[in-house]
Amino acid sequence: MKKPLLLLSLCAVGAAGLVYAGADAQVLKNHDSNAPVNFTADRIEVQDRADRVMVSGNVEVTQAGMTLNAARMTVAYRQQPGGTGTSGVEIDRIDASGNVVVRKGTDTAKGNVAIYDLNSRLITMLGNVSLTQGTNKLTGGRLVMDLNSGRSTVDGRASGGAPGVSGGAGGRVSGTFTVPQRKN
Repeated sequence: MKKPLLLLSLCAVGAAGLVYAGADAQVLKNHDSNAPVNFTADRIEVQDRADRVMVSGNVEVTQAGMTLNAARMTVAYRQQPGGTGTSGVEIDRIDASGNVVVRKGTDTAKGNVAIYDLNSRLITMLGNVSLTQGTNKLTGGRLVMDLNSGRSTVDGRASGGAPGVSGGAGGRVSGTFTVPQRKN
């Protein structure tokens, strides 16, 4: 028998800080953030002196079965001591904006803006966020996905005034959950 996809109490639906951590939500757990990061886009500009890459136009980034799509991304990297060429480059952070979508397996997260911190292994999405697994869906203002634990948290917080980013549902979290059919 399949466990419920989302383990939330009904009283928590309107509260800030909902946790999306059912057994099947563990698909992002132990994501390999050390795996190679592959990019495709209409335009890629390397700003070597600033240790960043600007990527725009139908951007797709893949890493270990996870895909991140957006209109634009900035990739911050650093040169490793003693490294040469691309073997000495380590990506620290990816900032994405414009219809951002993160997918892995059957899980999909959407938002206006996303920040993927490869060192802390966190993806933070801001502005009109939604987290979907099958027919279950949560919406709010901010989503934090912890790639170590596989736990995702949705809350109603606004973005703190970032341009182009608005909170969802008036500062509240809302959700729709499928209830398993039971025989009477």
